Amino acid sequence: MAAVQRTVIENCSIATVDADDTEYGHGYVVIAGNRIESLGAGRAPEGLENVVRRIDASGHLVTPGLVNTHHHFYQWITRGLATDHNLFDWLVALYPTWARIDEPMVYSAAQGSLAMMARGGVTTAMDHHYVFPKGSGDLSGAIIRAAQETGVRFTLARGSMDRSEKDGGLPPDFAVETLEGALAATEATVGEHHDASFDAMTQVAVAPCSPFSVSTELLREGAELARRLGVRLHTHGSETVEEEQFCKELFGMGPTDYFESTGWLGEDVWMAHCVHMNDSDIAAFARTKTGVAHCPSSNARLAAGIARVPDMLAAGVPVGLGVDGTASNESGELHTELRNALLVNRLGAHREAALNARQALRLGTYGGAQVLGRAAEIGSLEPGKLADLVLWKLDTLAHASIADPVTALVFGAAAPVTASFVNGRQIVEGGRLTTVDEDAIARSTRAQAQRLARIAAQG
Repeated sequence: MAAVQRTVIENCSIATVDADDTEYGHGYVVIAGNRIESLGAGRAPEGLENVVRRIDASGHLVTPGLVNTHHHFYQWITRGLATDHNLFDWLVALYPTWARIDEPMVYSAAQGSLAMMARGGVTTAMDHHYVFPKGSGDLSGAIIRAAQETGVRFTLARGSMDRSEKDGGLPPDFAVETLEGALAATEATVGEHHDASFDAMTQVAVAPCSPFSVSTELLREGAELARRLGVRLHTHGSETVEEEQFCKELFGMGPTDYFESTGWLGEDVWMAHCVHMNDSDIAAFARTKTGVAHCPSSNARLAAGIARVPDMLAAGVPVGLGVDGTASNESGELHTELRNALLVNRLGAHREAALNARQALRLGTYGGAQVLGRAAEIGSLEPGKLADLVLWKLDTLAHASIADPVTALVFGAAAPVTASFVNGRQIVEGGRLTTVDEDAIARSTRAQAQRLARIAAQG
């Protein structure tokens, strides 16, 4: 067997985000193959064999790679629309356009979404894709192909909808699947693409869209399917007051009780948003270890409200950060969500005590790994974990006068990414992706956005 190749990163500040929040003001990280071999204060050990690269990371902070826990890649080609709408009005405005997506559009949108996140420090991404118009092609395969080409670790949350306009739902009738069709297609996607191994680059979750776009049967049978296959479950929950009213009117109970009645609380479940949660809802999530994908920018864009993240964390609820779809968070970046999570939550009941810089960084790294069920593998810098890490440049005009590097990263302007490693492979160099052509992706996404707009306009 060939000797394992090593990369040595030195002269950097390090925030490990381990259980003790260990930090080093001047330290090193050694990558061996696709694992973190060692890290600590001072210089790297002498006598390391087969060192193929040494990086002088003076002026940088090294952190675990960011983990995105909620997104809708296809929305990259419908950014900037319905900018003054709440959630339900926004959905009504955009579903007629989304219902006309096809495989080339979805592939290009996935490329754009992934590229924007990866160049900003995301090493593990996820996509909740739930729009499968009839005859639109292999959308799941296109998304996974884009993730593989970009080089990020990836979870596809294979979504579904079976409640259309004729059933009182929001999507057009031709844009939803049947109950049987959705379950069969989801099982086939898991069978073809899910990798359960420690260093898996692609995993699949079962992900019916939301309480107001799927039937009770799809939720219940989807949960049964996921547990039979041994994969995780994902959906939207408690995003708006309108959703709460919908659940009470239709099911006679609030969203959390409804989810519990259909098997949708548990340590293998995570939900997006969870803005409108009362004390008993939070207690139920804590008791069952149900995870939350907190999406502060999207929640603000759609005027959904402020999620009770400090209360969730205090109760023991696993919480990560999410970009959400770029039709409700046009920047498409996760590193800006570190700052936004901290600032938005300080507008809530806990004010300045809501979150601090290190809690925000933990949400975007280890918290996300917990939510995706991968905390043993990623989310912190520890020997034996996968080599997913980021070098943030903090010695420029934007950050140089801030003494504490974690404060600089979270409170300051979006920091440049000098290098990003996924599974030991470098995918960003000097703020540019090394795996794909960003300029070509920009041209492709513009062309596909224009094509979709033309098709939607034709009705």
